[in-house]
Amino acid sequence: MKLPHLIRIALFALACAFAASAFAQWQWIDKDGRKVFSDRAPPPEVLQKNILKQPGNMSKTPVAPVNSDSAAPGSDSAPTASSPTGGASAPKIATADKELEAKKKQAADAEAAKRKAEEEKVVKAKIENCARAKQAKTTFDSGVRVARTNASGEREVMDDAARAAEVRRIQTVIDADCK
Repeated sequence: MKLPHLIRIALFALACAFAASAFAQWQWIDKDGRKVFSDRAPPPEVLQKNILKQPGNMSKTPVAPVNSDSAAPGSDSAPTASSPTGGASAPKIATADKELEAKKKQAADAEAAKRKAEEEKVVKAKIENCARAKQAKTTFDSGVRVARTNASGEREVMDDAARAAEVRRIQTVIDADCK
């Protein structure tokens, strides 16, 4: 006896969940004259007069479409911006799209600024490295004896092989950074 009761409760809960999802439905007539049901707003090319039901409408019956026969001859049958049939959610969608585009643009701008700052930092480092390398090459090309400190803290004068190796290293830095 308990099992059928639980099944009825489960079916009732399922039916309620299904019915709740039906509240947020759009209904409109497409360009071919067919009724379209969707949980999303109709495309922009659908005229406001062809929208039969939208989530903002709390009435159980769909809004009747405006017939072109009932409009006065020579009058514009399209609703105006001040008409009460304008959907409250349509401007929200447009606003949300504009806000999303603005956020995307802001994120792209921030990323571009970050990338530009990083590039400027790299260029500045290359300029400094180039200047130091040119100064060191000038020193080595002048023939002045150059000394450096070894691992034990003693000063030693570079021999010709060490000078040539250092000049080659400096030249590679110049080639890489002084473009």
